[in-house]
Amino acid sequence: MSTARTHYDPLSRAFHWLTALAVIAAFLLGPEHFGREMRNGLEPATRWDIVWHESLGIAVALLTLLRLLWTAVRPKAPQFDMPGWMHGLSKLTQLVLWALLFITPMSAMFALGTEGHPLTLLGGIRVTDLPINAQSAVANMADWGDVHKFLGDAILWISGLHAVAAIWHHFVRKDGVLLSMLPKH
Repeated sequence: MSTARTHYDPLSRAFHWLTALAVIAAFLLGPEHFGREMRNGLEPATRWDIVWHESLGIAVALLTLLRLLWTAVRPKAPQFDMPGWMHGLSKLTQLVLWALLFITPMSAMFALGTEGHPLTLLGGIRVTDLPINAQSAVANMADWGDVHKFLGDAILWISGLHAVAAIWHHFVRKDGVLLSMLPKH
């Protein structure tokens, strides 16, 4: 088996790990009861956790978009011998993770837009009006803050299961799945 088939290319690995780190950091910095605090007059720029959380959310969305574009043109991904059900579950998990990486930041934008809160980013960047989603038909379909929290929890649980599966592949199946996303030796 050639090296190209046993490892993802360096850019795919970089996108994977940068996205994972950004998701974990954003989750850990996710402010509790952000919407309630904003309704009570909290200025988000005064909270470093909010600024970092929102900046990391934008980073996740951008990394995911770049990653998707790269996936369309990158070298062929490694293939591993496994039962059909396992391959199907792997593809389904990847699809769900990709969807969550797009939908979770979008749900935050809906939450901010429908509640009239500014998007506050590193470097003092502030978007005070998010009219695209505040006026949309989707805006009043849900409590987008609750949806965002649910999706944030879901992405962490599913990516955790993804990591456990990779570790299981490494120690039980010994098939190189985990090593394919790690630096070459």
